[in-house]
Amino acid sequence: MKPGLIIRLVVLALLVAFIVTPTSFAWVFQPLTKNSQPAIYVQNSLLNLTLSHLTIVAIATIASTLLAVGLAILVTRPFGAEFLPLSRSLANIGQTFPPVAVLALAVPVLGFGTAPTLVALFLYGLLPIFENALTGLTTLPPGVELPLATPVILAGIRLSVVISVATATIGSTVAASTLGEVIIAGLLSNNIAFIAQGGLVVGVMAVLIYDALSALERVLMARTGQRRLRS
Repeated sequence: MKPGLIIRLVVLALLVAFIVTPTSFAWVFQPLTKNSQPAIYVQNSLLNLTLSHLTIVAIATIASTLLAVGLAILVTRPFGAEFLPLSRSLANIGQTFPPVAVLALAVPVLGFGTAPTLVALFLYGLLPIFENALTGLTTLPPGVELPLATPVILAGIRLSVVISVATATIGSTVAASTLGEVIIAGLLSNNIAFIAQGGLVVGVMAVLIYDALSALERVLMARTGQRRLRS
């Protein structure tokens, strides 16, 4: 087993252990507290927050993927080529309006909770998936472009997921159940331990997901005899 894989497995095991039994790691975060502040956030289950966080990211990514890949397929067919400018403009909406702005616009319509966060992540995730799907479908031979384009599309999904894992934290500002709740609690109480543990879980998850999707991408590239894109 490669050392890099062993390190990743150890990190994953520690992450799971911390999420399931965070109080067991209180000694790690205790030096970051002051004035008898609690070292571990216990107002909500860290496991529940993590699962909710990942669920929101997964739903938004699936929706973004379906629309982005669907649009890419449409505009690369002869009958849909004229819709390319419109499709690209649609995919760019999420990058034009930052997630915070989307939340501000969505809350009056959808109310507080998960829905505005899903909309923000969905829009923000469209562009990388659409552009990668478009690249894959337009640079490969007709008739086999979709199977061969899968690794390229996956690279876009990888980027979208990692962005969403980090961005989903802002959902807690509109009462969505995400790990941003821990970070916000730390900011409000000036508790660095809370901020560190929330940021640490989000950061480690993003890195592990990135590595896992990169490994899958390499496998697909090897099977199709392609070279991996740098992204």
